Amino acid sequence: CLHYEKSRRPFGANQGRRLFACAALRCLLFFWAALCYNVSDFEFCDFLRRAPVGGGRMGEAAMLDLNRTICALATPPGEGGIAVVRLSGPAAYPVAERVFRPANPAKKVAEAKGYTALFGHYLLDGQRMDEVVALFYRAPHSYTGEDVVELSCHGGRAMADGLVQACLKAGAAPAGPGEFTRRALENGRMSLTQAEAVMEIIGAAGRQGAALAAAQLGGALAGRIGAIQADLTELASHLAAWVDFPEEDVPELEPARLDAALAGAEARLQQLIDGYGAGAVLRHGVDTAIIGRPNVGKSTLLNLLAGFERAIVTPVAGTTRDLVEQAVMLGQTPLNLWDTAGLRETDDVVEAEGIRRSNQKFEEAGLILAVFDGSAPATEEDRALAARCKGRRAIAVLNKEDLTAAPGVFDQTLLEGCFDRVVTLSATEPAARDTLAQAVDSLMGTAGLDPNAGALCSQRQLAAAVAARDALAGARQARADGFDLDAVGVCLDDALEALCRLTGEDAGEAVIDQVFSRFCVGK
Repeated sequence: CLHYEKSRRPFGANQGRRLFACAALRCLLFFWAALCYNVSDFEFCDFLRRAPVGGGRMGEAAMLDLNRTICALATPPGEGGIAVVRLSGPAAYPVAERVFRPANPAKKVAEAKGYTALFGHYLLDGQRMDEVVALFYRAPHSYTGEDVVELSCHGGRAMADGLVQACLKAGAAPAGPGEFTRRALENGRMSLTQAEAVMEIIGAAGRQGAALAAAQLGGALAGRIGAIQADLTELASHLAAWVDFPEEDVPELEPARLDAALAGAEARLQQLIDGYGAGAVLRHGVDTAIIGRPNVGKSTLLNLLAGFERAIVTPVAGTTRDLVEQAVMLGQTPLNLWDTAGLRETDDVVEAEGIRRSNQKFEEAGLILAVFDGSAPATEEDRALAARCKGRRAIAVLNKEDLTAAPGVFDQTLLEGCFDRVVTLSATEPAARDTLAQAVDSLMGTAGLDPNAGALCSQRQLAAAVAARDALAGARQARADGFDLDAVGVCLDDALEALCRLTGEDAGEAVIDQVFSRFCVGK
């Protein structure tokens, strides 16, 4: 009961009497229920057993069979330099001993110390198959917190599949998607936010995105959230003591200090929320549509950004009739580029279908590169495109700077109020790439983002942070409306509950399953 009460609501060090009173009350209520409803001693002990203890997650942990020893291919299937098969669980060493034979007969798998390696080969149905390097990790000093053995053989499907089959025949069970990381979570080796960072590292589209995910895996986000939690816990403890124990002469919080603490915590959460979009772009990139009328240089721009001739370029208007996709790294921002058919009225059925797809991609894109011919006067198509870009995240690209005979040929006033940035360049010049990269990094917020600071990386985390911020805003509003400190305390409890959901301290089984549904087998 004491463990349960601690996990339910954090208290300050001076709240011991209240904590024990609540725990004792719960015990008395349970014993009363046992007498009235014939609850068995076993059920009571099971209730206590499920209470959170230590750094792990009890309750949900029961959903996993941690007594199984699991195995899976930890490297991508197919041809490669090496393939790694991972074993984890209480019987990892015995399973490895049945499969792996050290080259030195004097070496024994069962005696191998953690962080050591042995060279040898593996057996399948008693037949020697391939050379293997075995890496040994002793619990709890491993990725999962369990005994782990990693067996590396030559890459290729035949040998890798044979090694997995040998481990299964030796007593291991096939691992489920993300089960190794799930075990690390259940065994207290990492928090839920760190577990989410594992998949973010794997799926990062660029170095900055990978650095952001690595910082989260190292606990940067957990540290930022933990600091906010600590401040709010101290505040909630003081309020609870003042409200519930008036006879103890607990000093009332100074209004200025309370307001400053609430505003400071809300501001820190807002900073995390504001950085979510840029962080998501760094990790996964942004779908970007190159839009414009025919022959303004859209395909030339795509080739410039791609670094090779990805699209066909001719003087003939309407050359591009379908979407052309290319992933590029522009500055610090990964872009999923789409070159599109030129926007115009046409009776050509094939071109009309391409234009329909261009308009669809325009609506779906997270970033618009609207290309205009800066060497010619603006057309009705240009004016219509500029109007469509109003309110969208869009950059106007005035192309063909090298062909402009005189300044002011293209009336740039039609772009005012429609675009976040206007860039003048020549898509045939390599230097134009850097010019556009600066504009994109600035617009997407990736230029000033510190990848080591820790940032929200999922919609789940964002929703929890927004809930905590809104609860603190509610507390400040309660103060402004003249409500007593009880109302402020309720809002603080809501904020702390939301932050516990974010870090995984109070996440249900459905949330955990949703997080790990994105994982691959072997991670």
